[in-house]
Amino acid sequence: MKKNIREMQHLTGADVEHREFDKVILPLGSLECHGPHLPFGTDTFTAYLLSLEIAEHVPGTIVLPPVNYGVSEHYRDFSFTVSLRPGTETTLIEDILESIYREGIRKCFIFNGHDGNISSIEIASRNVKVLHPDLMIVSLDAWWQTLIPLLPSDFFEVWQGLGHGGEGEMSISLALFPELCRPDVAVGVVPNLPPQLDVKWLFTELTNCGATGDPTKGTTEKGRYMKQVLVDTIVSGLISLDACGWDYRSPVQETGEKSL
Repeated sequence: MKKNIREMQHLTGADVEHREFDKVILPLGSLECHGPHLPFGTDTFTAYLLSLEIAEHVPGTIVLPPVNYGVSEHYRDFSFTVSLRPGTETTLIEDILESIYREGIRKCFIFNGHDGNISSIEIASRNVKVLHPDLMIVSLDAWWQTLIPLLPSDFFEVWQGLGHGGEGEMSISLALFPELCRPDVAVGVVPNLPPQLDVKWLFTELTNCGATGDPTKGTTEKGRYMKQVLVDTIVSGLISLDACGWDYRSPVQETGEKSL
């Protein structure tokens, strides 16, 4: 195995004795069906591989091992799903944040690859932040949503590229881990959801094939473009935070009329 100094699990005690990193990235994923065409670890692979690329461009950053399981009960009717309970996921994230705080780290970026983890990220981060106000936590909860306004309006062909194993996820998977993808058997369903409402669905209510959206429209070229835009956006954000010392406060604004 080739050593990568950006991967925490590759380092030794001697490596971190005089560590040169002050930030960590925590990738969160899942183990669940993504249709016949994408691997069960799609969410984990996406979050982890993108995290490694981001760390290459942000000084003082290291990537923690990915969390390979998430809150996936809503996908359980499609095998092979291994799920954590929401409380378990929340506690897991809290414990990781507490551990990195104990290690003297005060800056953490959470890169999430799975929709079911979003609530746990919010609860865990808020709980730990209250306990440790000097721990700076930022997250990307839904990269698939973040990307849409950053891409040309006609970039995706179907459903804005959305979907579980759909056009967008198929594309970025082809760019990141093509050897694990099966575009020859790609299939998906675009559900008829009310645009202004958030339906609390079980996945079998949306699709009969384990995927939504249209993965047949996914391409390597789209995925490479998506990856570059996403990495550039996050890198720019983290570098900007470093430049201001992760101080989010605005300057004090003067109020009232000035004396003439």
